[in-house]
Amino acid sequence: MNTNTTIAAIATAPGTGAVSMIRVSGFRAGEIVASIFKGAPQAAWKARHQHFGRIIDSDGATVDDVLMTWFPGPASFTGEETVEIAGHGGVVVTKRILELVLNAGAVPAEPGEFSQRSFFNGKMDLTQAEAIMDLISASTELAAKAAQEQLSGRLGSELESIRQRVIGLLAHVEAYIDFPDEDIDPDSSAALQDRLREIREAVDRLLATADQGKILREGLRTVICGSPNAGKSSLLNLLLGFERAIVTDQAGTTRDTIEEVINLNGIPIRLIDTAGIRENAGEVERQGIERSREQLARAELILWVIDGSASVNETASIELPKDSRIVKLLNKSDLPTHPDWKEEEGLSISCLDPSTSEALREYLYRTLVENGDISTSSLTAINTRHQHCLKQAAQSFARAADNLESNESPEFVAMDLREGLSAIGDVIGKTDVEEILGEIFSSFCIGK
Repeated sequence: MNTNTTIAAIATAPGTGAVSMIRVSGFRAGEIVASIFKGAPQAAWKARHQHFGRIIDSDGATVDDVLMTWFPGPASFTGEETVEIAGHGGVVVTKRILELVLNAGAVPAEPGEFSQRSFFNGKMDLTQAEAIMDLISASTELAAKAAQEQLSGRLGSELESIRQRVIGLLAHVEAYIDFPDEDIDPDSSAALQDRLREIREAVDRLLATADQGKILREGLRTVICGSPNAGKSSLLNLLLGFERAIVTDQAGTTRDTIEEVINLNGIPIRLIDTAGIRENAGEVERQGIERSREQLARAELILWVIDGSASVNETASIELPKDSRIVKLLNKSDLPTHPDWKEEEGLSISCLDPSTSEALREYLYRTLVENGDISTSSLTAINTRHQHCLKQAAQSFARAADNLESNESPEFVAMDLREGLSAIGDVIGKTDVEEILGEIFSSFCIGK
């Protein structure tokens, strides 16, 4: 990233709208915008105040009437001098304003470069930068709330707290190693283990949120399966609230998978309707059945739809993946229930009855909450990158604990702690040896 340049980009979504915005950031942002803005002179601009004026081209012709806002650094999103130009939302006029900004000396911003500059200028950590995209792409209120908590710095604060505890522990161990003549208390192995145990427990608590984070960001992969004509496509339509899949009395209508996302009380559910599984299917239907089995192997939740009005013999036997989480749904409750299913556990539904939808959604939501898939009390949730780094940290801390337990040389303990500290720092974008040295000298008064 070249911080000596001033970057510019259209900050609003492409297309026609009431308002569009061009963002300019860098040490020349004010100078560049002032050269094409006719309104209040640059010397009169007030920080974080909108100024009405016109954008003009090289011939002095008006391109658009705009509202311009100036953010002097470091009190801006990027930490640099930033100017935002809000104009009318036409595609042509927006591109024209951007062209004028670029002709005046700015360069096109790379994807994510404004957030990247914000990170490098210390305005946010990496978890907050990632939360920006999570917030933009959130498909439910719960997902948006989780992203907002991360954007506010909650996850970063927890990680920073862990990191500071590791720095303190590492500083103590390394001070004992490097300055043996300073009468530094080495602590007992048990005391160090207690401090390390607290750190490991804090890391484990964050790792336990990985599944929740995946669900909130990507949706719970939920596969609807069953025999032909059991009502799988009808169930999809019922949960969506509109006719997405074709429904007929003819078996084998669904030949390919259909995927849609629903909002289940704030939990995004990625529903996948599959072809009915049966023997003696034709060539095309067999291909659909093979895709159904592939989807079942990747499912995080399976909605097994059973025709409750038919006998077990009339319902094709379906081999579900071992250890799958399955919700049994006895469909066609509007018809007499066959004796074979009288004692079967599961929820009785009728996909022909719209009132079934609310009860079914509540049943599924309660199942997910009770199984611990989603915790509504805490929305702190790490993503895949965080999980990878924290697993590395957990392994390093486990080795440090083993080395303490077996009375290995403190150099080995320090090495493991350093690796764990580096992994924690990778999550938030902080790895600084000077902080360890600072902790050593401040805490132990070395060189007094």
